[in-house]
Amino acid sequence: MYWGKIIGTLAGLATLKPWFVVLGLFLGHQFDRGFADRYRNFESQGADIGRVPDEFVRALFQTMGHLAKVDGRVSEEEIRAARMIMHRLGLSPANVRRAIHWFDDGKRPGFPVLQTVRDARRTSARTAAHRTMFVRLLLEVVLARDVLNKEERALVWSVCSEFDIGRVELAQLEAMIRAQKGFKRSPAGSADAARVRGAYDALGITPEATNEEIKKAYRRLMNKNHPDKIASTNPEATVLAAAERRTREVRGAYEMLKARRSIR
Repeated sequence: MYWGKIIGTLAGLATLKPWFVVLGLFLGHQFDRGFADRYRNFESQGADIGRVPDEFVRALFQTMGHLAKVDGRVSEEEIRAARMIMHRLGLSPANVRRAIHWFDDGKRPGFPVLQTVRDARRTSARTAAHRTMFVRLLLEVVLARDVLNKEERALVWSVCSEFDIGRVELAQLEAMIRAQKGFKRSPAGSADAARVRGAYDALGITPEATNEEIKKAYRRLMNKNHPDKIASTNPEATVLAAAERRTREVRGAYEMLKARRSIR
């Protein structure tokens, strides 16, 4: 993580004063260190992303819907981002329908978004980790578009204020999400996306599949292709080798999706 040092140094150089260059470098280093710590914390939290109460999910998607509608229309990018979060939370088909309903509820005029956030803090987002996760997931939706307008940014800040999340932490969250978006658009990100698509193809499912559907596809294919299942038929060596390759492919695909979607 080095963007903070670069930006801080450039800001210091603009003043033409050596001490401000040193100060900019120091402040940038502090930002980068906090950014890296935050990123590691999120990586560790990823395993717990599915362990949230219904009240948390309701408040999250209502607030998402409200934020997405602030500029007058909900974009396809925001809808896709919200859908991906539903999958990452491991929602069942019935709960996905509820989340969509809550998202739509948040879009209605006059929705009491700040009261909803206050209620969430009191009931389902009482820990700092849950509040940070809440804001992080909100940002993933509102930053699905490249431009964040003034009204959206003001509302995000209001949510952060209710959750005692300061401007530095908000800047770190936004920087991390924008960096992730930049990675996805890079050649390395495109290659990574291709590997993920290949994992879905290997299991014979689409990215819209629920976590339960992914589990079922994995079990079905393992039951069908595992070498132990066909050993009793005395297959030829080539058939057995093909079954072993297919089993490795299916297992590898499932492990990738399991990690990406926090499947348990």
